[in-house]
Parts: sequence; C-alpha cells; structure tokens
Amino acid sequence: MKKKSSEKLTKRKNLLILFASSLNLNRSIRVPAFCGSEFPSMGVIVPFATIPEMFIRVTDRFSTSDRPYLMHKVQGRYRGLTFAEVRQQVEQFALGLAALGVERGDRIGIISESRPEWVIADLGTLFLGAFDVPVYATLAPKQIEYIFDDAEVKIVIVSNQSQLSKILKVLPRLRKVKNVIIMEDQYAGGDHLVLTFQQVYNLGMEFGSKHEAYLHRSLEHIKPNDLCTLIYTSGTTGNPKGVMLSHHNFASNIIASAQVIPFNHEDVLLSYLPLCHSFERMAGYYTATACGATLAFAESIDTVRENLIEVGPTVVTSVPRLFERFYNQIQRQFDGASPLQRKVFHWALHVGRRYAKAQRLGLVSSFLRARHRIADKLVYQKLKARVGGRIRFFVSGGAALAKEFGEFFEALGIKIIEGYGLTETSPVIAVNPIDDYKFGTVGKPIPGVEVRIAADGEILTRGPHVMNGYWNDRAATREAIDKDGWFHTGDIGMFDSEGYLVITDRKKHLFVSSGGKNIAPQPIESLFLRNKYIDQFILIGDRRMFLSALIVPDFDALRRYASSHGIGFDDDSDLVMREEIIRFMERNIQEMQRDLAHYERVRKFTLLDRPLTIENGEITPSHKVRRKIVEERYADLIEQMYRGLT
Repeated sequence: MKKKSSEKLTKRKNLLILFASSLNLNRSIRVPAFCGSEFPSMGVIVPFATIPEMFIRVTDRFSTSDRPYLMHKVQGRYRGLTFAEVRQQVEQFALGLAALGVERGDRIGIISESRPEWVIADLGTLFLGAFDVPVYATLAPKQIEYIFDDAEVKIVIVSNQSQLSKILKVLPRLRKVKNVIIMEDQYAGGDHLVLTFQQVYNLGMEFGSKHEAYLHRSLEHIKPNDLCTLIYTSGTTGNPKGVMLSHHNFASNIIASAQVIPFNHEDVLLSYLPLCHSFERMAGYYTATACGATLAFAESIDTVRENLIEVGPTVVTSVPRLFERFYNQIQRQFDGASPLQRKVFHWALHVGRRYAKAQRLGLVSSFLRARHRIADKLVYQKLKARVGGRIRFFVSGGAALAKEFGEFFEALGIKIIEGYGLTETSPVIAVNPIDDYKFGTVGKPIPGVEVRIAADGEILTRGPHVMNGYWNDRAATREAIDKDGWFHTGDIGMFDSEGYLVITDRKKHLFVSSGGKNIAPQPIESLFLRNKYIDQFILIGDRRMFLSALIVPDFDALRRYASSHGIGFDDDSDLVMREEIIRFMERNIQEMQRDLAHYERVRKFTLLDRPLTIENGEITPSHKVRRKIVEERYADLIEQMYRGLT
C-alpha cells in the first residue's frame, strides 16, 4: 500500500516537473506591475493588490526554499509541499480549468474539508479571473442546491466520495453545472461529468503546451475590484445570502491585519477551522501566506489536540469554543488531583496573574520573576506542551471570548488576542494589539477601517473592507449599507475610555421581558458557559415573565460527578432526569448568577440529553446557535418551564 502511494506521489511530481519545463515555468510568471494600494505593507513581505498577485510574489520569494508552505497528514505523519511545488500545482490546475471552459467571471463551487487541494482549487480559480463559492462540508444536499443554483456555478469541486454523492443527488437541478471535480485520485463511478484532480492536471498540461502565454494574459486582466469570492452567510434564520468580496476587500484587510497581528515567515500555523469560514480564509490562510508563513492542516476538529502536539505550531486562529474546552479539561484534571497538586496549580495561577499585571506596568520585581520561573517549570511548561510547546499566541474570532478565559490563559503564559468582524467586512474590523491587548474588548479598529456607534448602540463600519453587496439581492444590500457607505453590523457595542471596542450583544438578539426590561442574552450565556459542567447554554426569555434556559451538560464531567457520588444511571437520557443531578445543576446555576440583576437570573432550566449539532441544523458551522430553530424544536419543553408559573 505504501509503495503504491509512493509511486503515485513520484509520478505526480514527475508530471509537474515535465509540465513546468515544457512551459519554461521554472522561472517566475510575469505579473502586471503592482497596481498600488493606499495601505502600507509593514507586516506582509510583498506588495500586492490581488490575491493571485500576492501568491505569485510570495512563491517567487521562496521559490528555492525547501521550507514547506502547506503541510497535511499522509499515512500517519505530516508531510510538506514547498512554495514551488504548490505554485506548479496551482498553475497546472488553473490551466486544467481553462481546458474545461472556465472563463473570467465564472463561479466555481467548492465543498471540501480544509486540505492542500482546497488552496489549489481556490488559487487556480482566481488565476483565471473566475471566483469561487465555497460552502461548508457539513451542509445537506438541499442547502448546497440552493446556494449553487443561486450562484449559477459552472463547476463544482468536492473533496471525496461522500461530498460527491451530495452533488450527484441534486445535479439534475443544477442547470449551469458542467463538470464535477473530485480531489481524490480514484473515482469508482462512471459519470462522464466527474473528473479527478489528476485528470484536471493532465488536461492542464496538454492545454498549457498549446497556449504558452495563457496564464500571463489571464493574470493581466485581474483587477483589484474584481470579485474574489461569493461567501454565503449561514445565518441563524432564513435562506443564506451571498456576500460579494473583491480582491481589494481582501487585500486591504490582509495588509491592515498584518500590521496588528504579527505573523512572520518563521511561523507555523495550525488550521482547523473550515477555509470557507471568512475568518480562517483571510487570517489563517491569506494573511499567513502574505507573511510567508507555513500552513499546516489539522485532520479534523476532533483531532486538534493531537495535531497541536504533532505540528508544534507557533500561531493558531481559533474560535472561543476551543479555549472553553481546554479550560474545562484543565479544571477537571486539577479537581481530580491530590491536595498538594491543586495547591501548586492555584499558587502558579496566582503568580501568573500577578506577573502578567506587573509586566504590563513594567514593574516586575526580581522576587516575582524568580517565583514565575519556578511556576513555569512546575505548571506552565506542562500545560503549554498540550498545545505543541511553541505557541507565540492564539488569535480568537468568530464569537465573543469571555474575559475570564483570556485572563486565565494569560496567567499560564498562553496569549490570546481577540478580534472582531463579519463575513461582510472581509472580515476583520478590530483587533487587540499584541503588545497592548485588553480582555473583555475586541481591540481597536485596524488601519483604514472606520467605526462609529449609532444612536441605538449599533456598531457601524466603513472602509475598503466592506463588501460589494449581497448577490442578487439589492434590497438586502440597501438595508445593510446606507447611502453614506456605513455597513450596519447588527451588533450592539461601545468604545471604552481608552478607545477599545466592546461588543455587548446582537441587536436582533436583545430580549424584552414582559416587564419591559431589555436583556442582552450573550453575556449571561457566556457566564454560564464557564461552568465545567455546562457544554451548551441557550437562554430563553424574549417577551416572557422571566428567564429560563436549555442546557446541554458536559456529559464527561457530569458522568464523573454521578459516579463519584454514587448516582446510578443507564445512559445520558437517564442521567439528566435524575433528581440528584437536577438539584446539583441548580446549585451551580444559583452560585454563578449571584451577581446578576434579579431580572437577569435564570429561574427554570431543562437539561437536554444530547448536544445541539450542525447536522441537525441547530447551530451554524461557525457554532452560533440558530435560536429560532432551537426554540421551535424544543417548544414543548420551553412551555413546560413557564406553565403555571408567575
């Protein structure tokens, strides 16, 4: 098996070398003169105005380097592709798409988990002046059909047989689709419309030998204001809308973000978020590339813990859920430790907090520094090893990071810098400076981005990062972007006295109790999610007399508690019905909400026996709760909590 795989890799590499030499592409492709940008390039290593221009200039810079650009797991271990190898594959794939009739302005659908072929498909598409429509690999066939039909995609690229089967189910209704390309080398079916990646590479080699200057002419016509991608926002209600983002949108955001987030060419990033997520695509892929970093792909979200240790990344872009789980794992570990170990851990945490505070003020005493070195040896190093041992910092986005989590990890010497943005803003609006971050805020607007707070508290933003609009939806575009160019984010926030942006809630998620009180659910939900026995927490209470909640427990933690207290149970459904468990969770809730206002307190709750999932449509792929769907699905349980109570 290994020999066959090795022969296949050798064959592909030889084809690439033959292809490159036949077109004299061992030298750099010439790109149009740099179009210029009003944004200074302090963090990025090359100037650029479009994504293909960025990629070409970066790969030219590292064309002779043996350092990997992309890394992925093959036969149980991580292997790398150099900048030159990826460049050759992108060029060949682009020419293969051209052979299939892809032209400027065409739309190419991508359904795939994050892997090197995703990058090759994306860049190959952009090389032709076409643009892609990436979707989450977890979407159901009906959802995919809606998006690809609305976008009128011409070719669909899928990762494997499972994703291919989704497309084949809806293919008869996708009128514009001409071909489907599967990333795997083997395809067992007989559909003549389906091609493997290798077949597309072969088409590219043949096409390129007959059209030697084709890519150069194509690249000459790509302009900054051309569309780069069409990202359909998952949304929490209704059909998704296609967000039109141009090369200029991305380029401005990359260059500005790189001035605040200090990526460099020595960094290794571990990517575990889907590349179709605008945050991961811009920060973890495009900005990392523009800074010359190496990008390693996790096998899946379930293997992140193992992949962190295998890769040893220096930077990871993440959503807060990863930190919440890591925090709960640490807490559970020390809860089960000996009294001495718990004492040492809490002492180290105390020292870490004091050290971080003193370091900010520039007042670290020799005594505190010595204690910190001891704590590092006893505690911090062991915990840092769990994230690979080389982390310089994490970048958190996609949702609010609780202040307590940021401070907790800072005390352990693991730095998290939080940012804020939306798909419609390419996506970054604000980021905490690496050397002057402030937990509980999302930092300050990045260069070139304007932010102001409307009279009703809504955050508005204007600048080159704001989308071109929604695809085929002028009414929604006019509603989102006013006549003065301000994009209405739908988030409620404020600037603190030092100019840091604070997000308080979603405008549409504000509850109004039957007593007329305005209640922001997000801070309350974030409070309860810190509890190690709670995995998911959904606050209920809009137009209700009081607040209630649907709670998905952390079943691992709850099972351990039940076992240690002699509480018998058959399965998770039985566990959440046990009176002892309900009373225990009630005590936890009462303890956590002591400092909340009376009207912000949860009076009733129901424990659910299974997690909310993407597959069931209850949360979005970026792990935001689809509140309307959840409330409809659990309507009977919700009504039971309010029945007969005042």
